[in-house]
Amino acid sequence: MSAPTSASSPESLPERKDGAQYFEAGYRVRTGDVDQQMRVRLDSVARYLQDVANDNIEATTFHSSDPFWIVRRTIIDVIRPFSWPAGFTAERWCGALSTRWTNMRVRLQAEHETNRFNPDPRKPGLIETEAFWINVNDQGMPSRLSDDAFEMLSSMNDEHRLRWKAMNPEKAPAPADVALPDREHILRSTDFDPFKHLNNAAYLEAVEDELVDHPDLIAGPHRAIIEYIRPIVPGTPITLRRHRDEDGLMVWFLIPDAAGEPVVAATVSVHARPE
Repeated sequence: MSAPTSASSPESLPERKDGAQYFEAGYRVRTGDVDQQMRVRLDSVARYLQDVANDNIEATTFHSSDPFWIVRRTIIDVIRPFSWPAGFTAERWCGALSTRWTNMRVRLQAEHETNRFNPDPRKPGLIETEAFWINVNDQGMPSRLSDDAFEMLSSMNDEHRLRWKAMNPEKAPAPADVALPDREHILRSTDFDPFKHLNNAAYLEAVEDELVDHPDLIAGPHRAIIEYIRPIVPGTPITLRRHRDEDGLMVWFLIPDAAGEPVVAATVSVHARPE
């Protein structure tokens, strides 16, 4: 098979600049966040990132000056997996930016607890993430950050000319060039947000369905990269094109264009990482 799985780098995500301010909040791992082995799922991590982003904006004046943001990419590095029960803290800061978009870093650190269902002590959990957020106006078009937002976010880093570069292969290979057959993914009404777009976390629910057959990729440290290319609206049929090789799993979300031809709406790669 010749299909690529990802162009992702094994390098660690950048550390916070010394002395940079950051937002911090505490949360809980709930039973609805975990799989049958009590591992916190990737879609749950995506929801945590949405929650801390919303809480961060509400704690600033950005909810008035820069209220609309969309995610173009999220990188999730599971260094030490989370499981239930646990409490965790989220630290969020800007790692790089330009005048219209930012790389927002979020570090999630969990203190695991025990109960009668999970009585064995576990090491503290650590998940490092980075998301490429685009500031948009009320029409959904990329928009310049307000002066106050740019001043605050730029003080957290030294990279002020951030540019977009895809990390996953955006072009889907032909069915004959992948190791697994295409499959249909059924959406539910609860998968959509108030703007009638598929919720960011719902994409990773589909990936969790795939990972059931690839437990080796998530048994230890692993990296997931999701890149959103086109919006998916209610009533859209989705086909998953999947490829697995020794390097990892690659999934392309295919939707029909106006002519009924398949186009890529999102890409996801999952790779095991060195211990």
